Amino acid sequence: MNATETIFALALASNLKQQQNFTFAYQQIAGLGTVEFSPIYEIPCRDGIGADYWNSACLLKSRLSVDEVTEILKKLEAQSGRVRPSHQISLDIDVIAWGETLDRMQFNPKKLPLALDVKIPLYDLWQHADLTYLQSMHYPVITM
Repeated sequence: MNATETIFALALASNLKQQQNFTFAYQQIAGLGTVEFSPIYEIPCRDGIGADYWNSACLLKSRLSVDEVTEILKKLEAQSGRVRPSHQISLDIDVIAWGETLDRMQFNPKKLPLALDVKIPLYDLWQHADLTYLQSMHYPVITM
C-alpha cells in the first residue's frame, strides 16, 4: 500500500454476460478507492472472431500499489469465470497507466500501442494525446 494516492487508468471489456460482469466489476472496483467510469461502448471484436464487446474505462484513485491493483484485477477476472485463451471473455480489466496526477501518468508498456477499444472510453475521462482517435467513428453507448 502507498502512503500517497495513485491514479490508475483502467480498461474494461466483456463479450460474455456483459451486464452481469460489468455490474460485478464496477462494484468491486468502486471498493478500491474513488472511481469515475466512462460510458460503456459496444465495439466489434478486434479480430472479427467472437461477439461484440462492451468496453469502458475508469480512473481509480487509490492508496494501493500498481502490483496490488493488478493482482486484484486478475482475481476479479478469475471470479467472473475468465478462461484463457478464449474468444468468449467474461471480463478483461487492464491497468493502462498510473501516476500521481493525470499530467504525470506512466503508460503500461505491455499495453502499447493502445487499441481503439481502449482509447475511445478512456478519452472520455482523460484527454491525453496518446488517446486521440478518429472522432467520426461512432459506436453505440450501452445503458445499464
